[in-house]
Amino acid sequence: MKKTLKIHACIATAALMLAIPHRTDAVMPPPGAPMTLEETIMLVKENNPALKAAAEEVNAADARIRQQKSAYYPQISASAGYRYIDPVSEMGFGGSEPLQFMPNNNYEAKISAKATLLDFGRRGVEIDLAESGKNSAVHTLTLTRRDLSFSTVELFYGILFLRESIRVEEKEITALQKAFDYTSKRYQAGTATRFDVLTTDVRIQAARSKKLNLEHQVRRNELALYRLTGIATDRPLELKGSFSVHPARPLESTLVAEAMKQRPEVQLAGENEQSAKLRRSLAVKAGLPVVSATASWGAANGYQPDIDEIRENIAAGIHIELPIFTGFRTTAERQEASARLRAATLRKLDTEEQVKTDVEETLHALETARKNILTTQSQVQLANLAAEHARARYQNGIATTLDLLDTESSLAQAELSRLQAAYDYVMNSYTLKRATGETFW
Repeated sequence: MKKTLKIHACIATAALMLAIPHRTDAVMPPPGAPMTLEETIMLVKENNPALKAAAEEVNAADARIRQQKSAYYPQISASAGYRYIDPVSEMGFGGSEPLQFMPNNNYEAKISAKATLLDFGRRGVEIDLAESGKNSAVHTLTLTRRDLSFSTVELFYGILFLRESIRVEEKEITALQKAFDYTSKRYQAGTATRFDVLTTDVRIQAARSKKLNLEHQVRRNELALYRLTGIATDRPLELKGSFSVHPARPLESTLVAEAMKQRPEVQLAGENEQSAKLRRSLAVKAGLPVVSATASWGAANGYQPDIDEIRENIAAGIHIELPIFTGFRTTAERQEASARLRAATLRKLDTEEQVKTDVEETLHALETARKNILTTQSQVQLANLAAEHARARYQNGIATTLDLLDTESSLAQAELSRLQAAYDYVMNSYTLKRATGETFW
């Protein structure tokens, strides 16, 4: 039981780290209405800012694509300026008035255009790289959705499990209280010892202590779910679900193949590999020439014979730039890009192996939980029958107080084991969905 409490404490802590504080503009369920798992997940989808932030990253990546595509269009700008110069160049001839070659007051206004004519495919690679970045953002959004929804599943069923565990403890406390009352009467009649009374009371206090710990864990998980869904903490948290399961064996043959196609981790790793290939291609093209054209139209003064007259002017040209020596920077960039490509390929391979391992481990855990359900059902039946016999024997003076307390404790433990097996089966079912890349909404 202590192990279970630690597990749920970790679940609550992880969810709190993923969650965002309550928002007043969040979508809320009707007050007091019980929520199903699907409705709870939808609240997370509608209210959680972490998910909305991931969606905005997709929008930002889409804008980056448009930014890169702008390189195919001419860049047009307008400028205007004034400049005062003194002294200026002038020349005099035989005592005549000096001839001024440029004005003191210089005015200029123009519209310029610049366009890249040829860059050997560099712009296309940069656009492909931006599109790959958008794909990565989409996969990251899918990962965020999956992680938040799975945290919701853990909290949802964790709360149900703990509440059911509390009911089992309450049932045990009720049975122990009846035994305590009966033992107290026997003690007063002289047919039981003080030790029997104290032993029963200690068992009751131990059961109450377990119940308090369970209630604390329920509250922790509830607070985590409040924050994850955006629901105010002063609203009752009513959940609609159960552990009534009918365990069955899933088909193992196609699950790994489905996981390889659907898992966002695999897709993201593949996209990272594609981005690394594009970056290497871009690094290779860094040493190629770039041909660009410029043109401008405007008006300015400073032309002979009247240097103060503002006249229309036109300029056009073609510019070729070829890097000859960059201090070995281009070579280093190519080496870096090649190394990053090899790293991305290895990470993709490692991700695929991890996905395969996740599916196999989850299948084994699911099968173990299925067998435990069948086993614990028999244990509960046997423990229930043993408790009934022990109560009858104790009331007839045949069984001792310890015999009765042990059977009551065994019954509670058997019921908790059955509940734990059902909880494990449900959670492993969702873990298998997560392992195969199936979405929860």
